[in-house]
Amino acid sequence: MRAVESRLRAAYAGRRVAITGGASFIGSHLAEVLVHAGARITISDDMSSGRIGHLSAIARQVTVLQGDLREPAFAKAAMADQDVVFHLAASHGGRGYIDTHPVECVSNMQLDHTVFAAAAAAGARKIVFASSACTYPINLQGNESASYLLKEDDANFDEPGKAFADGEYGWAKLMGELQLRAFCKEFGLSGVACRIFTAYGERENESHAVIALIAKAVARLDPFPIWGNGLQTRNFTYVRDTVTGMALAGAGLDGFDVVNVGTDAHHTILELIQEIFRCLNWEPRQIQRQLDKPVGVRSRAADLAKCRDRLNWVPSHSLGDGVARTVTWYLQSSEPPDRKALDHLLMERSGSPVPARV
Repeated sequence: MRAVESRLRAAYAGRRVAITGGASFIGSHLAEVLVHAGARITISDDMSSGRIGHLSAIARQVTVLQGDLREPAFAKAAMADQDVVFHLAASHGGRGYIDTHPVECVSNMQLDHTVFAAAAAAGARKIVFASSACTYPINLQGNESASYLLKEDDANFDEPGKAFADGEYGWAKLMGELQLRAFCKEFGLSGVACRIFTAYGERENESHAVIALIAKAVARLDPFPIWGNGLQTRNFTYVRDTVTGMALAGAGLDGFDVVNVGTDAHHTILELIQEIFRCLNWEPRQIQRQLDKPVGVRSRAADLAKCRDRLNWVPSHSLGDGVARTVTWYLQSSEPPDRKALDHLLMERSGSPVPARV
């Protein structure tokens, strides 16, 4: 870890760095990492899902601008005099949200173009884009028992069959990558698309699966409801690993490039909830499988060869460690919503406004 911190400090100390969506779950953790590395941070956020409290640990060390980055004037102000831009702002949520809000998801293409154009016009030398594993062809993620690891070149714009993204959200993120590549080609800047896989951790809210399942367990729901049959797999990636990977990608990759930021371990939802139950020293008598709920693809995890070879790094937090940290934070920071409210939150962008915990 000290070696990683030294590398980040060498890359970012004294640099002017913009983070869009920097008061969000992932963005606030990234801001902390980059502040620790000595960067001069400007955060822009409309606070639709971000919370100013998420920045409490670094409030005196960052500049925060509140506004809508789809507005060119605000985007211009947010990008002014920045060396590096981390673009995380997006209309996004858990599977319930992205399956039921397709219009909001495709609006990300407008947002991305406005931010990229403002960054290029301001002379930024590099843009790091928070892309998504949803860019990958869904036909590669269809077998519950599969152990296939998604490789960066499985999704691209140059080979037939390589563009078959996961829903409107996935297509919008893939088009964001295409836009970023276009700006790199025309304006000579560097662009890195970090394909994020199933991030979870402190400051996430109940609109996403991991926190929702923790909230259900804290509330001692029995029968315990899960979406689907529980056999669908994901490579749950602790948020500290997510932001470390993004920061290293911004430090180590140039030109236009794409890199996976996630683990290579397939875990079922049933395995995830067992970790949660273990942390709470509680287990329900019955699991209620809700087969009518949206669950997304059946199997998803990342190939890490490029991450290992180009960044000299891979995620290090196990599922057990990450879940334990997240459960501890949740118990300290929030009362779980009731079941009716939780069912509603799983279809929206924001959960209960829990305070940040360092």
